[in-house]
Amino acid sequence: MSRENGRPDAGASDAGEQLALIREAVRETKTERAKPRTWRGAELAAELPVARVLVDKGLVHLDRYFDYAVPAAMDQEAQPGVRVRVRFGAGEKGGRREGGKLVSGFIVERVAESDYRGVLAPVAQVLSSERVLTPELLALCRSVADRYAGTLADVVQLAVPPRRARAEAKPSPAPLPPNPPPEPGSWERYGAGAGFLAALTRGDAPRAVWTALPGATWPQELARAAAAALAGGRGALVVVPDGRAAARVDAALGELIGAGRHVLLTADAGPEERYRRWLAVSRGAVRAVVGTRAAMFAPVADLGLVALWDDGDASHSDPHAPQPHAREVLIQRSVHERAGFLLGGLSCTVEAAQLVETGWARPLTAEREVVRAAAPLVRTVGDGDEARDAAARAARLPTMAWQVVREGLQRGPVLIQVPRRGYAPRLACERCRTPARCRACAGPLEARDAGELCCAWCGRPESDWHCSECGGARLRAQVVGARRTAEELGRVFPAVPVRTSGRDHVLATVPGAPALVVSTPGAEPVAEGGGYAAALLLDGWALLGRPDLRAGEEALRRWLGAAALVRGQVEGGTVAVIAEPTLRPVQALVRWDPVGHAVRELAERAELGFPPVSRMASVAGRGEDVTELLRSAELPVEAEVLGPVPLPVPDPGRPRRPGDPPPGEQWERALVRVRPGQGAALAAALKAARAARLVKREGEAVRVRIDPPDLG
Repeated sequence: MSRENGRPDAGASDAGEQLALIREAVRETKTERAKPRTWRGAELAAELPVARVLVDKGLVHLDRYFDYAVPAAMDQEAQPGVRVRVRFGAGEKGGRREGGKLVSGFIVERVAESDYRGVLAPVAQVLSSERVLTPELLALCRSVADRYAGTLADVVQLAVPPRRARAEAKPSPAPLPPNPPPEPGSWERYGAGAGFLAALTRGDAPRAVWTALPGATWPQELARAAAAALAGGRGALVVVPDGRAAARVDAALGELIGAGRHVLLTADAGPEERYRRWLAVSRGAVRAVVGTRAAMFAPVADLGLVALWDDGDASHSDPHAPQPHAREVLIQRSVHERAGFLLGGLSCTVEAAQLVETGWARPLTAEREVVRAAAPLVRTVGDGDEARDAAARAARLPTMAWQVVREGLQRGPVLIQVPRRGYAPRLACERCRTPARCRACAGPLEARDAGELCCAWCGRPESDWHCSECGGARLRAQVVGARRTAEELGRVFPAVPVRTSGRDHVLATVPGAPALVVSTPGAEPVAEGGGYAAALLLDGWALLGRPDLRAGEEALRRWLGAAALVRGQVEGGTVAVIAEPTLRPVQALVRWDPVGHAVRELAERAELGFPPVSRMASVAGRGEDVTELLRSAELPVEAEVLGPVPLPVPDPGRPRRPGDPPPGEQWERALVRVRPGQGAALAAALKAARAARLVKREGEAVRVRIDPPDLG
């Protein structure tokens, strides 16, 4: 690959200079290698005077290394893996490269000669002698960038945290000797659980998809798996969805192996402290990491185990380019570093089921008798069932669900899961459940304090609403928020304390005394004293009715997450779910069979050619730009293009998210589907097409995402 000395930022330079640099790069392949020369005859390093630098520019057409000369004064510090500052985008003047902006980068290697035939600019500054970009981490980042049609610079930015000089100045503690192997403990409830831990201790690389039993023991089980890898003299990495889960696993691992043997990597620690802990891992002072999504790149030495908890959680998918998923990154690490792999959760995704079906991993489950003893009793009630008494009607609950709550409060706290936070409800037709929308702007209608209808977007009152689908005139709350649900239940049970847990205020634990705990999915606190006495899962149709390929899988995952906090059936734990009893996810919840649900979902995906059986890419942008990119891309043979189709315009009331179109623009999206084994070719073709468009300055930017999670 030809290398050049740098070029200006595409957003700041003119098109002529960009084209000139591209032509120059092509000419370089036909010239003899030149020894490096620097400005004003500066003395160069005696050995390996050329540094190949990864410049911190995430533009797809600049996804390569650039050569710089190493001055003799920097010879000792300018080693592979260190951070540097270089002049990027220098121009020619009098036969020399001059000017250009100072940008950050990493030295990836030192070589004796450069492919570039001109005058090499010198490395301007070595920011730190700390080797943060190790060869293993660089190889992982390159692999992830290729898989997701991204740039190496973007992935390295995700993998290496920003520098904090004070953290680098502090020495890391000396590594501690390994602990003895842990006892299997609750892993003995799983048929092959003890054998899995033994294989990790021996230094093997077992791969398992683990369906955890309900209850609060999964953090201790993850900790035992990590401790088994450490006992074998290797490292361990555990990635969980959020800070609450990370804190639970961190506490369990600290209790098991003692202090100073692992670190917790989460955003809550703050930039400097997090970087200090990351350096301890990079320097080999500690060999075990527990953390959230960004920890998937943690540079653990001699990795023996990578573990991921609850891979269906959306927080495992990084919103920043190229949007890698933690599951796929850890799979690559397991293969490249010959480490054990553990994918665990209360539920089971179709991707996890495919790993087992293909034989790449083995199932790690408990016998049905053990599952039935640990799981609560699940009762179903249709959303349309009418309450037979005034108290149940006041709480908007069918009679059976109200009875579950009332009986549960006699024995302990009761969990109420509500699909959304907040207070103001969205309204829908009572007969056909078509959302009620404004006739002027199509915004959602809501009920104000006086009971009057008005539009949530434009504020226009609606005095005579009728359903556009069935002509009905009666409305119902489409989904009532957590705060309003708490108020209504508080009026029905006035002597019982009511607590809420949601995005703005998430509770970690609640006391074991009788109380109503109203929570949104994923924010459910753990009940002390053995768990909740009962749980009520409201508005199940709202989760199942989402226009998303994963609606059923996601609804079941959220229900299982809440129901697993309830006491087992032998202890009287009961869960009531308000949803159509005949639907597949509801039946999977009743039987507590997430694996069976995932296997059936995978079979249907195979028939329809949907991921993960196939590989798919999303191409979004202005309609003409999407069409032109797909026309110019050299897609794999038999690639199927679906669309493009218009994307829905985001609600103006919510904050912008990564991937949203610019305000006022109508975007379209096309899906490109290929058969298994062609994913790498698809990613390479789309990346090359994007690079060519950027070089030619054709049209607007087009966003490409490999394996998009939302195909609704």
